[in-house]
Amino acid sequence: MSCLALNASYEPLMIVPSRRAIRLVLDRKAEILEEDSLRAFRTVRASHPFPLVIRLVRYVHVPRRFRRQVTNTFLFARDGYACQYCHRHKRELRRREFLTRDHVLPISRGGGNSWENVVTACSTCNHRKGNHLPREAGLRLSSRPVEPNHVQLVWAVRKVTPIQAKYIRMFFGDDAVPLVQGEAGGYELHRTAQ
Repeated sequence: MSCLALNASYEPLMIVPSRRAIRLVLDRKAEILEEDSLRAFRTVRASHPFPLVIRLVRYVHVPRRFRRQVTNTFLFARDGYACQYCHRHKRELRRREFLTRDHVLPISRGGGNSWENVVTACSTCNHRKGNHLPREAGLRLSSRPVEPNHVQLVWAVRKVTPIQAKYIRMFFGDDAVPLVQGEAGGYELHRTAQ
């Protein structure tokens, strides 16, 4: 179980291991906002609540703009785990099909590995497109690829509990980070409308 760490301003910063969270609390660098009442950290002398959400006592400056490298994890999350050509979700793929990274303008034709040139494609559509432009292969993109925003990058692949989701919504708003039930029992962020 992990813990959501908030800045002093209540801005969600990151998911930290519970041991790290309890250490921050014991060092008086953070306070517990939400705890798991069924679990506790026990020492020889005391029992401490198991933190689900902590808030740092001092504000930590977070740079607003940074570029995240294109990884399949973030790419698939940006595209909602669906092929951008045939629109099938990864749950709808057949037995030997899988999600891949497709370069809209192939690298062999001068395309780069940037957010604006890569999309999620099922292996069937990627094979069909090959070394061609989408229109040359008879394919159409569902939307123009863009670099996702900071919130999407940070929270797109995080699994959070409903209690932790409440704090993410509270800071960023429902429209910025709509949460839906994830596959692993946690919560997962899907791409916002652009």
